[in-house]
Amino acid sequence: MPLKFYAPQWGNTLPFTTFCQNVKAAGYDGVEMALPLEAKESQKIVATLKEYELALIGQYWQSFESDLDEHSQNYEKYLRNLIAAQPVFINCQTGKDFFTFDQNKHLFDVASRISEDSGVKIIHETHRGKSLFAAHIAQDYLTKLPDLCICLDISHWCNVHESMLENQTEAVALAISRADHIHSRVGHPEGPQVNDPRAPEWEVTLNTHLGWWDKIVEKHRTNGTQLTITTEFGPATYMPVMPYTQLPLGNQWEINVFMMNLLKNRYAE
Repeated sequence: MPLKFYAPQWGNTLPFTTFCQNVKAAGYDGVEMALPLEAKESQKIVATLKEYELALIGQYWQSFESDLDEHSQNYEKYLRNLIAAQPVFINCQTGKDFFTFDQNKHLFDVASRISEDSGVKIIHETHRGKSLFAAHIAQDYLTKLPDLCICLDISHWCNVHESMLENQTEAVALAISRADHIHSRVGHPEGPQVNDPRAPEWEVTLNTHLGWWDKIVEKHRTNGTQLTITTEFGPATYMPVMPYTQLPLGNQWEINVFMMNLLKNRYAE
């Protein structure tokens, strides 16, 4: 079961062609990103990815609207825009943390219908502010919706619960069993991203995340199914910054490449 590694477009400030050159040279298999609604711009991006033989994971994050009807309409609009690019799959930051179960379920149902119509798989990310923002909340959704598949970005839950989830073992185990994609960012009890996972003070925290990811990798190896990983350390100010100057404490690109190589070596067959 070869793992596939994706670079986040989030935080890139280089021309897209240069970015793709760097992504390819670093050894990534593709890019995870949103696409503009303007058809010509989107087609140009897709053409550049194909030129460099990079696969696309479509990313939806634009869940802003508080009114469910408006939210649902825009959700479908963005999903269908991504589907037009024929991505490997779509990863969604679906719903809102303040929506009810039924409101968020409506959005999951919309995604399911669109996925069935198009043949493009749609999964849902564990992300702060969205439907799956906390471990115990996600546990309820995953228990009641047995077909729901997720991107596990467990760094968010460390932050939300202000812990390394020692008291959420059942919820974490259920999430691991339903994870088809990983965002390999390292979070901690006081934030969703450590300043640099290479630093020795984060060794225990990094190893805790590696332990969770090990279980997901083993599940997919046992089942003979494809697993994808996006190394999604973010830019400033998601990356911790210096006061006054707002300069980032780490280098986003270097950290993400480090994470890819760390995981490639760890899971080499």
